[in-house]
This record gives sequence, structure tokens and C-alpha cells, in this order.
Amino acid sequence: MTVILASQSPRRQELLRWLITDFVVQPADIDEEVKDQYMPTDYVMEMARQKAAAIADEYPEDLVIASDTVVVLEEQILGKPKSREEAFGMLKSMSGGSHLVYTSVVICQEEQVAEKLTSAKVTFYPLTDAEINRYLDSDDYKDKAGAYGIQNGAGVFVEKIEGDYYSIVGFPVGAVNQMLKDFDY
Repeated sequence: MTVILASQSPRRQELLRWLITDFVVQPADIDEEVKDQYMPTDYVMEMARQKAAAIADEYPEDLVIASDTVVVLEEQILGKPKSREEAFGMLKSMSGGSHLVYTSVVICQEEQVAEKLTSAKVTFYPLTDAEINRYLDSDDYKDKAGAYGIQNGAGVFVEKIEGDYYSIVGFPVGAVNQMLKDFDY
């Protein structure tokens, strides 16, 4: 039996290594376009479910771990920016206020499935255009929900966090550890 992480995220891989040293990375190829019919929490759970199902269909006897993260501002999902300009707009919109970050995890092995939704409220200091541009110059915003990685340069934007820090990073390692206790791997 193999443990499969259904994600190519380096952060998720690094954090999973805290719990399991031997696993395979197999990203799921699913449509992650945000659909208007979903509430943010429903969307993030559905994405993790779809990722887990796609990989579990290929490897039904293995243990599959899938996860998804969204940044939500005023009930609107801020996805991965398609351009620097879009990233700038996202960061500017979060400046001086609070937003929510939801991360879902689905673990499945044969017929057994466990699901968890974690959240955190993040408050940013007021940001100047120069601060935002300096961060964007690092390219760290690319391929990140809400256009930022809290574990890197955007950490200086954060005034306060309420909730699970690792949920913001994209993999609530403590919650995953608890979930794995119910699986035989």
C-alpha cells in the first residue's frame, strides 16, 4: 500500500513529510474553475473530494490525501491570480482588513473516507502600493490562492491570525495528523 498526496504543492509535500516520510506525489487533473453556484466552503470541499476521487479511482487500494485552499473576501473566492495586475488588485482589496482562508482535506482508502474543513481569519495591515509591488517582484504570488504565501514574504502583511496557521499555508498538518489515526497505512 502506498500513500499518495494528490497535490503538487511544495508546501503540502513539506508538511506531509512531518507525518509520513514515504509517499508519492500524484496531482489530480480536475477542473478547478470557480463556479458561481458554490458557497466558498462548499467549493473548497468539493475540490478536495474531486481530487481524492480522481486519484482513488486510479489507485483504489492506496491511501490518498487531497487538499484544497481558498481565500475568501466578502463571500467572494479569490483564486490563483492569472496576472500580476490581478494579484495586485487582490492584495490591495485585502489591505487593512480581514479575510478568511479555508482549507479542506479528504483522506480515502478503499471504502473509508475522512473529511475536514479548517479555517483561519487573517487581518492585513494597511499596505502601500510600493509594499505590494515589492512582494510581487518576488513572484511568490504565482500559483497561490489570494495571491500570497503567508510562509514567505507576504508574512510581513499580517497583523493578526485567528485560527489554524497551517490552514493558511494550505495544509492543516495537525488536523491531518488526527485524521490519519483512523487509517491503517
